[in-house]
Amino acid sequence: MTTVRAVVCPEYGTPDVLRIEQRPGPTPGEGQARVRVHAAAVNFPDVLLIAGKYQIRVPPPFVPGSEFAGEIIELGPGCDGWKVGDRVTGTGLYGAFADQILSPAANLTAIPAGVDDRTAAAFGVAYRTAYHSLRSVARVRPGEKVIVLGAGGGVGLAAVQSAVALGAEVVAVASSAEKLATAHSYGATQLINHREGGLREQLRTAVPDGAAAVLDPVGGDLSEPALRSLGRGGRFVTIGYASGSVPRIPLNLVLVKGLRILGFQFQDVAPDEFTRNDKELTDLFTSGRVSPHIGAVFPLEEAAVALEEVAHGRAVGKILLDLNA
Repeated sequence: MTTVRAVVCPEYGTPDVLRIEQRPGPTPGEGQARVRVHAAAVNFPDVLLIAGKYQIRVPPPFVPGSEFAGEIIELGPGCDGWKVGDRVTGTGLYGAFADQILSPAANLTAIPAGVDDRTAAAFGVAYRTAYHSLRSVARVRPGEKVIVLGAGGGVGLAAVQSAVALGAEVVAVASSAEKLATAHSYGATQLINHREGGLREQLRTAVPDGAAAVLDPVGGDLSEPALRSLGRGGRFVTIGYASGSVPRIPLNLVLVKGLRILGFQFQDVAPDEFTRNDKELTDLFTSGRVSPHIGAVFPLEEAAVALEEVAHGRAVGKILLDLNA
C-alpha cells in the first residue's frame, strides 16, 4: 500500500500540536480526483481550525490545509473534462497539507499555462475574496479612495492590487514599514503604520473628506477608527478577524453618516456577477496586472512554523508550504 506524508492535527491547540505522519494514499470515489500536492497556501482559517475556534469544527485527528496546487494522478468515475496529468488548484476546508489530497473534481480549477505551482497556490482564495468583496460588495468605482486594513497580509495585498486595478486610490494600513513598502510597490499611494500613532488621526490626515470604502480582514481595534474615516454613504466590508477580536461598533456612527456595514461570503455574490468577477480576475492574473506576493516558503515538515508566522501577523503576503522541498 502506498503511503504519503501528512501534517496531522491530533487535538485542538496551537500549531505546535501538529505532527508528521505517514498515511495510506487516498483512493478516489465517484466524482473525485486524487491530486499530488506540490504547493499549499497557509491561511489564517487554518490556524483557527487547528485551535477548534473556526466557525466549523473538524473533529481531530485531521489534516489541515485549505488551498493547494498540484497535478491529477488518478480520477474516479464521473470526472468528465479532466485527465491524469492536468495541473490544477483547489480549495477545501482541510486536507491540503499532505503529499496527496482527494478533491471533488468540480472544485478544481486548471492552472493557466506559464503559471508555476507556488503562484497558483497563493492566488485563489486571497484574490477571489478581495476582488469579489471590492467589485460586488463594496462596489468600488474608479477614482474612489479605499482604505485597506491589514494591507501587508495575503488578503490585504490582494485587495491593494485589486482596488488599484479597479481604478481606486488605496490607503494602506499595516503594522510595519516592510509591509507598507510592499503595499506601496503594488500601488498603494498613502501608507499608515497603525503602531506609530493613533489610527483615527492618521486617517483623518490621509482622507480629510472621508474614504468611499473600507476593506477589513483584521477587526479588533482597527475597525472603529477606519469606520469613522468613511465619508457620507461609505461602505465598510468586514471579511475576517485576523486580530483575534471581533469589533463592537457604535451604531450611531452608521446612522449619522448613512454608512453601510457589509459582510462578505462567496455564496452571497449573485451568480452573474460571480462569473463576471472571476473572468475579470483571471484576465488580470494572466496579464500580470495582479500577482501574489509570496513572503516565505517552508517545507512540509515546518508547517507549524509557517502557521505561527500567520497566527502572529508576521507574514508579508502569502506563506506557502513547498511539498517538493
